[in-house]
Amino acid sequence: MKINSKDYHEDGNKPLLSIDGIPEMLASEAKPFMYLMMQYRCAIMEVETKLKVLDAEFAQKYNRNPFESIKTRLKKPISIYEKMKRKGYPVTVENIETHLADVAGIRVICSFPDDIYHLADLLTNQDDITLLERKDYIRNPKPNGYRSLHLILQVPIFLSDVKKNMKVEVQFRTIAMDFWASLEHKLKYKKNVEDAEGLVAQLKQCADAIEDLDYQMQGIRDKIDEAKE
Repeated sequence: MKINSKDYHEDGNKPLLSIDGIPEMLASEAKPFMYLMMQYRCAIMEVETKLKVLDAEFAQKYNRNPFESIKTRLKKPISIYEKMKRKGYPVTVENIETHLADVAGIRVICSFPDDIYHLADLLTNQDDITLLERKDYIRNPKPNGYRSLHLILQVPIFLSDVKKNMKVEVQFRTIAMDFWASLEHKLKYKKNVEDAEGLVAQLKQCADAIEDLDYQMQGIRDKIDEAKE
């Protein structure tokens, strides 16, 4: 594969990316790499379909939806390359599949915290889903205030000649948690922000306020549902 002259490290020495965005170390195995990415896309479709089926059932049985939206993403080649280097593994197709759990990602945005846990349980209880890892940053927030429920799932995909288990990371957030995370992400990667430390402190206060708001809104919804019954 040809290398763009603009795709060099800042030191001007080693080229980082190929012309189609595949890191140079993967360029020699571009076809297997693209085939692996196709498999991750299929895994995303499998989990997304399961979530949409649950959403359709809830709409029919309970006249409400357990989530507001689903966002999916496949990790970019450069992000895969950089994470593999940080972990200290040679950048090969085999190592990507073995050592990375977040190449395929799904973010599920729910209205209320209890919807997050209910939906996560329904998903992980399905007999073809294996829960590999669970990190609950809602009940145990990160020091900066970040809140989300992270699941690493293993889901089977069915290709023309083989059944294969693939890893998918699923993140569950409320609308408010997702709004906060989006703003925090902008601050994290924005350079030369005036009084960045002060903004970090303000964001932490916002995160605490969001937690209170989420549960207050959930309590109001519960009272409304009780009145309907």
